Amino acid sequence: MYELYTTFIYQPIFNLLVYIYNTLPNHDMGLAIIILTILIKVVLHPLTHKQLMAQRAMQEMQPKLSALKAKYKDDKQGMMAEQMKLFKEHKVNPLASCLPVLVQLPFLIAVYQVFFNGLNAESLKYVYSFITNPGQLNTTFLGLFSLDAHSIPLAVVAAALQFVQAKMMMTKRPPKVAGAKDEDFAAVMSQQMLLIMPVITLVIGSTLPAGVVLYWTVYNFLTIVQQYIALKTPLSKPNSTSTPEVITIEAPKG
Repeated sequence: MYELYTTFIYQPIFNLLVYIYNTLPNHDMGLAIIILTILIKVVLHPLTHKQLMAQRAMQEMQPKLSALKAKYKDDKQGMMAEQMKLFKEHKVNPLASCLPVLVQLPFLIAVYQVFFNGLNAESLKYVYSFITNPGQLNTTFLGLFSLDAHSIPLAVVAAALQFVQAKMMMTKRPPKVAGAKDEDFAAVMSQQMLLIMPVITLVIGSTLPAGVVLYWTVYNFLTIVQQYIALKTPLSKPNSTSTPEVITIEAPKG
């Protein structure tokens, strides 16, 4: 299984990175990482956009879901049936925000491994025969810092972008509905994660090679751009299943 992963996921990504590195006139690995991150984001954009739109739709539906949970708090089967009707009406698949993540996960793990283990001469054994083997890799980014060493300033930037990214998609507190506490709990957890995730990013990022953190930083920035686009994109309108209201006009008396 690991050999299949290396052959069909890790090695192609690593060779693409080396190819970009060879193409750049100054052979700057930092710029190669930025270009590769952009390419990966472009390829995964349809999946990521679908995931973000599904998250938006679920957030828009939270007040209605809260009302259903309050109304059917003693009837789980009835609540599930009404929820499925609501999802169908709003053209929302509750699994749509999960499946794209599962598809992207192997590629993201491979990218992290490339930047974590691939910035050394030993890893060049994975270079294809039709790609020029540079012999060694220049791991200094723009002459500022080494990509195989730690960089706290870069970790701070990654943490700040993580905060902005989480803030944009933070779950809002839904209107209070008696008997429905799940959505309010989710909103509280979302607010807590808004602070926790940047701290985790800062702590972990300060211990990782700067090459990994550079990828993380660029990836977060591009995700913010994607989220901005998703937030500006209109959601699909729910199917109209309600019966038109009939207005009765009484004839004047007399």
